[in-house]
Amino acid sequence: MSLVFIRRLSKTEKREADLMLALTAEERMRSRHKFQTPEGQTVFLQLDRGTVLYDGDLLQSDSDTVLRIVAKPEPVLTVQAPTLLDLLRSAYHLGNRHVPLEITPTCLRLAPDSVLRNMLEQLGMDVTEELHPFQPEAGAYGSQGNHHSHSH
Repeated sequence: MSLVFIRRLSKTEKREADLMLALTAEERMRSRHKFQTPEGQTVFLQLDRGTVLYDGDLLQSDSDTVLRIVAKPEPVLTVQAPTLLDLLRSAYHLGNRHVPLEITPTCLRLAPDSVLRNMLEQLGMDVTEELHPFQPEAGAYGSQGNHHSHSH
């Protein structure tokens, strides 16, 4: 039996999850897609087009089953800088290239890219490869312009 998840629960709707699904950043941008849980349960997402899912989101199925979304660790480049100004400068250069970017108070994260890594290192940044949950910014006009908040 497959489940069809049709809506994201609001933060005020406190529910226990019946299932969990770990997704990469790219997969969390697929609002209409078929996935499989680690237990082998097939789930279909049929959310509003353009919905971006975040770590901890709860989805409700047409049969009232609740699914928790987990940000799956994936390969990323983590960028740290000697000063905050240097980190801002790096964010500016990456933004000019329209690179999906996670911004935290102490670092930037982006998908691995050797050309961008070289550029950042030439700017004097410390760039390391990691496996880490990746949550890029939705952008000024992104999915309902709201949902992202950092837990730092």
